[in-house]
Amino acid sequence: MKKFKVIISYPPLKGAGTPLLSQNRQFQWFKSPTYIYPIVPAYAATMLKNAGFDVIWNDSIAQRWDYERFLNFIKDQKPGLIAFETKTPVVKQHWKIINDINGLSAIDYRPLTILFGDHVTALPEESFANSKVDFVLTGGDYDFLLLNLCKTLSKLPITDYQLPITNLEPGIWYRSNGHIRNTGKFQLNHDLNSLPFVDRELTEWKHYAYTNGNYKRTPGTYIMSGRDCWWGKCTFCSWPTLYPQFRVRKVENVLYEIGALVKNNKIREIMDDTGTFPIGGWLNDFCKGMIAGGYNKKVYFDCNMRFGSLKKEDFKLMKKANFRLLLFGMESANQKTLDRLKKNLKVENIVNDCKAARAAGLYPHITIMFGYPWETYEDAKERLKLGAYLLKKGYAYTVQATVVIPYPHSPLFEECKKNGWLKTEDWDRYGMKEPVMKVSMNDKEVLDLVRDIYKVALNPQFLFNRFIKLRDLSELSYFGRSGMKVMGHISDFKKRSEL
Repeated sequence: MKKFKVIISYPPLKGAGTPLLSQNRQFQWFKSPTYIYPIVPAYAATMLKNAGFDVIWNDSIAQRWDYERFLNFIKDQKPGLIAFETKTPVVKQHWKIINDINGLSAIDYRPLTILFGDHVTALPEESFANSKVDFVLTGGDYDFLLLNLCKTLSKLPITDYQLPITNLEPGIWYRSNGHIRNTGKFQLNHDLNSLPFVDRELTEWKHYAYTNGNYKRTPGTYIMSGRDCWWGKCTFCSWPTLYPQFRVRKVENVLYEIGALVKNNKIREIMDDTGTFPIGGWLNDFCKGMIAGGYNKKVYFDCNMRFGSLKKEDFKLMKKANFRLLLFGMESANQKTLDRLKKNLKVENIVNDCKAARAAGLYPHITIMFGYPWETYEDAKERLKLGAYLLKKGYAYTVQATVVIPYPHSPLFEECKKNGWLKTEDWDRYGMKEPVMKVSMNDKEVLDLVRDIYKVALNPQFLFNRFIKLRDLSELSYFGRSGMKVMGHISDFKKRSEL
């Protein structure tokens, strides 16, 4: 059995700033660099290393490599296989990169190339038609699938790679003798508790430990307690394509990982990137475990949450466990829109939960989207008004605003196709530089709404409420970093609006 070299890579990409690609549900370009630690690819690297493969982690985006350096790196390393996470706005760039790798004259053999992510899960055959990619891994357990693929290939002579391959798990697409074959619908039947803890050194965790606007204290890092969202029905979200069912690790397993991160890596803040953090008995046991283990005195904990999911006593217990930032999706302030998006949320829950979280000492971060085809400008202004109110009053602590982008295979995308709402299917234009759906307002108005919610950070009432609550130098530093991020966002959308 041969154990070839495997590279898991984020190659350089061309665009208006830093691409938020790695493990991101909503892609966009940021002027102010932000790097999100991609946990599932990091699991893949760890599992491959543990299985005896020579694994190299290459994030050219976080390392700020140019394209020439990346290609020279591939020439020098001569991997047997190179795998990329892709997403709709950059999939065309990845096709070109794969074709460029295939054409490298300095390599006397051709490395096998792999794509994974929500876009290729929705449209697996498209990448074979537009590039020389060898394999596409569908579904969200591409860490398990990549290990299965590498183990299978390591048992075959290289001449047999073009033959029908046996012993592959469901969800893998590949070329075979001029045909595209697949192993059937992917299955989410892997035990998450069997995963090893991520090898943080192998996956160069420090590249992601400081340049992230969510962290108040650094170094910070990411974990995932579950895959992915226990609700999983929001029509705009692309990740139900990857994870149509929810699974969660055991509380004890997650707590043990947190303890190891605090002890071995001196982590001071952890972001759990589960689509929506588990609630109910799981959350109760987790909080009590954080307190019993003393982790609540050593590390801040952040997570994604849904409005309307928690009670006041839940917020209070989470505060005792040292939760800090709760990320809430406030996609609209219009009840008809919330119902249409299948949010299972009432508008009043938004204000009530923000107030309850702040009263408990937690910090709500709200994410707001603009540009729904069925909404009027007045509808969108109501959302801006509510978001501004929450921020000025201090009920919401921070905000992220985006343009609604319908990703392939999402219910919103299918609705757009049915109603003729799509302005384009040129994936390059899906990077949030412009609205790609037909809406009742013009593009400039949509982009200006995004800018306007960020400009609340310049409001005297907002600034006063922030300054009077500063308690130490770490808070002042966090406030300054957040301000730089906000100014970057205002600049991002100002340029797009002017275009």
